[in-house]
Amino acid sequence: MTPGSGVKAARRAERSAMLAEVVEGLSSSPRSLPSKYFYDERGSRLFDRITELDEYYLTRTEISILREHIGEISAAIGPRALVVEPGSGSSVKTRILLDHLEDPVGYVPIDISGEHLRAAAGKLRSRHPDVPILPLEADFTEPLTLPAPPRPPRRRVVYFPGSTIGNFTMLEAARLLGRMRRLAGAGGAILIGYDLLKERARLLAAYDDAEGVTAAFNRNLLEHLNRALGADFDPSGFEHRAPFDEEGSRIEMHLVSRRHQDVHLDGHTFRFAPGDTIVTEHSHKYSPEAFSALTASAGLSSVGAWTDAEQLFRVELLQGDAPDGL
Repeated sequence: MTPGSGVKAARRAERSAMLAEVVEGLSSSPRSLPSKYFYDERGSRLFDRITELDEYYLTRTEISILREHIGEISAAIGPRALVVEPGSGSSVKTRILLDHLEDPVGYVPIDISGEHLRAAAGKLRSRHPDVPILPLEADFTEPLTLPAPPRPPRRRVVYFPGSTIGNFTMLEAARLLGRMRRLAGAGGAILIGYDLLKERARLLAAYDDAEGVTAAFNRNLLEHLNRALGADFDPSGFEHRAPFDEEGSRIEMHLVSRRHQDVHLDGHTFRFAPGDTIVTEHSHKYSPEAFSALTASAGLSSVGAWTDAEQLFRVELLQGDAPDGL
């Protein structure tokens, strides 16, 4: 098999897996789509814009926590760490971490959007020429084989900022944290950021901004499926909504059909009436006590925690015993 044929085979397998997930989600009740497919090249750019919006407090608050407490955080991590970041995106916060860690042996950004990943990795190489940058294009919810850094690390640190953990159900989040614990390995750690419960008006504004960037980000998921799978969604036929579910303690992002319409995909027809909805994302919000219960269920405990003055967001360093293997 030639290298080119191997790449084509991998792409076909990725498309097949994506198609199966999308058909399953659109066939379920309620209908849903995996939020990881937000992040094609355009979706990644739109999310970068979201993080700069006035309403979207999460990114700037987490960055302020890092800047204020980076000395304590880097000391807690220690020297010669290999930093592994699932869902790395633009790696903006990672720059702060790498600027202050003592002698890091490497950084492994992992992202499903290859083009965006490579661009971010190139910027980091320019900023940190002495740190090996080892990008991995992959779905971090699947088994991973990490590239080896030139020097053996003292410990692995899985970095999971941005409250991405909130996009998973409690059961999924516990399983993911368990996989991260095993990925970090014996003596490793997880540095994670999560959004705290707060007044509803502030939460709702963060996911339905006045400029409509989040709405465009949500509808781009349909455009991505059209491009990648040959579906025929009309994104203008769907409205963005982001209510707060009190029972689930989460924001839910929906695409709501504006009219009667049929969507065709790989021989399937999905019929929508006005008001029919597709759930595209959950974003759980935690109290520190609820998050502690979640991490304990994954065999992890907190060894350090930092927050902002308004108690909007929290960053924690987690550790736990890890069996061999992934």
